[in-house]
Amino acid sequence: MNNRMQGYCYLAAAMALVGSTVAASKIIGTGLPPFTATALRFAIALPCFALLMALTGARLPRLALRDWLLLAVQAIAGSVGYTALLIAGLQRASAVDGGIILGTLPLVSAAIAILLLGERPGKATLAAIVAAAFGVWLMMRHSAGQGGARSLAGNALILGAVLCEGLFILLNKRLRQPVAPLALSTLMTGFGLAFSAVACVAEAPWDLNLPASAVAAVAYYALVPTVGGFLLWYAGAARVNGAEAALFTALAPVSAVALAAGLLGESLAPAQLAGMACVLGAVLALGGSGLRSRGQRLPAGPAAAADDAPSGPSRG
Repeated sequence: MNNRMQGYCYLAAAMALVGSTVAASKIIGTGLPPFTATALRFAIALPCFALLMALTGARLPRLALRDWLLLAVQAIAGSVGYTALLIAGLQRASAVDGGIILGTLPLVSAAIAILLLGERPGKATLAAIVAAAFGVWLMMRHSAGQGGARSLAGNALILGAVLCEGLFILLNKRLRQPVAPLALSTLMTGFGLAFSAVACVAEAPWDLNLPASAVAAVAYYALVPTVGGFLLWYAGAARVNGAEAALFTALAPVSAVALAAGLLGESLAPAQLAGMACVLGAVLALGGSGLRSRGQRLPAGPAAAADDAPSGPSRG
């Protein structure tokens, strides 16, 4: 297997693991409150990232106060906000719906950049955003008929989780000094643990009965998609260019929906399948447009390709 094909396999595996966080969060939500589960996730993942930094000789960056504050806000949004809202949403909505909404992240990020950064989108980007929005509308329309207000509230919370991750990406672009991926993941995990530990006090975790299935799902989330997904993503990103890597994000909702149907036994309605098709088509169209427009100017070396790749899955 050549180097590029290895990269594709690593990226596909990483995104399959990201998709599995939806099923894991559904299981977690049946037995643990959101902030307690979030704190436990980061408490398990942080020593792993610290060990990776020690083994690789990586160092934490020296940053100005402004960048430290941005990192703290990033952690509140992309680490604590994403995880807690996803778990809270899946306590009310189906994992199938959650997987489809998860797939809108590239489009949500593009929309945030347009609205908050004043970026001028091309026609392809606008068309992709509209197609994804239509897909989510189809799915929510179906959910309103099946699960009523509770399901709609759950979908809204999951969409809020995606917005939090989109804000993370936006804030990351505002850092004056770029932070290496491993150091960034370690910092986000550390900040996430601190903030979620404070928030979970309101849930009185010391009085909770901790179901084994929920705790096992948290441990899986922390070790496999978070740490394992990080390693797989950047191993793959080092072998392909950034625009190619971005296309693999479309596999996350496919994995999430497949696991929701196969592992959790949830049914797939025609409206949900249509919504997923719209979202996937929009993401692939957006990624393909980026690949065509950037392919002539992307760096060829593996290290440069890794720097140019999209952010990895470790925060989500």
